[in-house]
Amino acid sequence: MRGMDGYRHGVNLGGWLSQAEETTPEHYASFITEADIRKIAGWGLDHVRLPVDYTLLETEDGEPKEEGFHLIDSCLAWCRKYGLSLIIDLHKTYGYSFDPLEKDDKTRFFSDIVLQQRFYALWQRLAERYGKEENTAFELLNEIVSPEVKDLWNEIALEAIRRIREISDNWIIFGGVYYNGVAAVPWLPRITDRKVAYTFHCYEPLIFTHQGAYWVERMPSDFRIDWPLSGDNYREAAGILDPDLAASVDLSDEKVLDASFFERIFAPALETAEERDIPLYCGEYGVIDLADKEALLRWLKDIHDAFEKYEIGRALWNYREKDFGIRDLSPELCEKIVKLL
Repeated sequence: MRGMDGYRHGVNLGGWLSQAEETTPEHYASFITEADIRKIAGWGLDHVRLPVDYTLLETEDGEPKEEGFHLIDSCLAWCRKYGLSLIIDLHKTYGYSFDPLEKDDKTRFFSDIVLQQRFYALWQRLAERYGKEENTAFELLNEIVSPEVKDLWNEIALEAIRRIREISDNWIIFGGVYYNGVAAVPWLPRITDRKVAYTFHCYEPLIFTHQGAYWVERMPSDFRIDWPLSGDNYREAAGILDPDLAASVDLSDEKVLDASFFERIFAPALETAEERDIPLYCGEYGVIDLADKEALLRWLKDIHDAFEKYEIGRALWNYREKDFGIRDLSPELCEKIVKLL
């Protein structure tokens, strides 16, 4: 399968310019620094995915905020210095957020032309600023939630690509509904552009990767589960979750969830990407730091084996903090994870 040169082994910088606990100059100056980019390059990775919220780049009236763009400039300069590629991921746009903790309307953006025009304008601004930079890719929007908007989103994505292409020929990445679910890849539109890639996120099964997560509805804080596990044990445990959280992947017939599980759930996306000759990229995957550490390593090895077999580029969630940060783990465990990436 065709891939994206420079975007094979990466890590996310979540919590810095998106979903930040603080939005102060001190946070932006210290959460990620040149030393962190040097460390990531030293791990042998080839890129970082940089989630960015619109609030950093524009005012509520849509005027550009130069100080936000300066932060991207710094990250880009560090990546260039240490030989890393960069994905600029628009994590939230004006009028839309995937965040389950933000109880806003998850569908309004997709039928509101005014909100869409502002989205296009922001991407045109980003393309004008970074569209001539080598080894810089653009990810249109993070995690579309509702399946009912899939066709509307496809139209918006194609229009955004058209507008960016008037300015830049950099790689453009976009995914589908169910929070960029892998099962949604076949619903994405056909496109002949040779520098467009489909993306998906993989936190399957959610009951394992998000065990004890405070933001998952109905998830007990003390819930723990192992990997691999039998299908019966999975289904019994998954009963505590809202069914919508697992709706994108049908696990009702799974006998065992192990290394072969990832090959099975990736199959429709792989078939689509192969048939359309479009690269496939996994922009997020990972396991919460509450999980048993040996089980965490087993899950990572299993998913990485599938990535390697099918030459799928990927970026681990997350470099630091956000309940998934590998830098915050013990040096020994962090080293073991990095070897798998």
